[in-house]
Amino acid sequence: MGLAVLSPLLLGIAVSVRCTSPGPALYRQQRLGRNGKPFMMLKFRSMLTGSESVSAWTVRNDPRRTDLGIWLRRFSLDELPQLINVFRGDMSLVGPRPEQPCIAAEFQECIPDYAKRYQVRPGITGLAQVNGFRGDTSIEARTSYDLRYIEKWTLGLDAKILFRTLFGGMINKQEYPELEKEAGKGRYHQ
Repeated sequence: MGLAVLSPLLLGIAVSVRCTSPGPALYRQQRLGRNGKPFMMLKFRSMLTGSESVSAWTVRNDPRRTDLGIWLRRFSLDELPQLINVFRGDMSLVGPRPEQPCIAAEFQECIPDYAKRYQVRPGITGLAQVNGFRGDTSIEARTSYDLRYIEKWTLGLDAKILFRTLFGGMINKQEYPELEKEAGKGRYHQ
């Protein structure tokens, strides 16, 4: 239903990406899903074509972003094609964000219980993201939020996360005080 409702917006963004920089409108990247099964995640391309060969990491104010890509990322519009991944069954609307296999392997070696994230389908949004842990933030804190989400999952929690995602709000960190201390701490930032 989301794909049908958003199809004019998706088409407009795709045309804008193609018109403002050379290359395809969609970017495909292998990620790990439920039970560690690889799948191709879709995004609107927000970086220059070929920039993924420079570095696997994206950083704050990444110079590889296109002018339109800066705007798409600011409002998370680059993530909308992942609705196709949801439709295919590779992803859910809510769950831990999927990682690239090479990066996930490194995290599994260094972060306790990281692999438990594979118990559920990855999501377009998640508890970590609505608490400010996206982009260049602590992987340990994200993992803690992901594991908390898996342990405490309810349909109501999914609804709350979706509401907060859609309306730009954040879940109050006081609901999970033990995780607030972890913000910005850790060896891994993405």
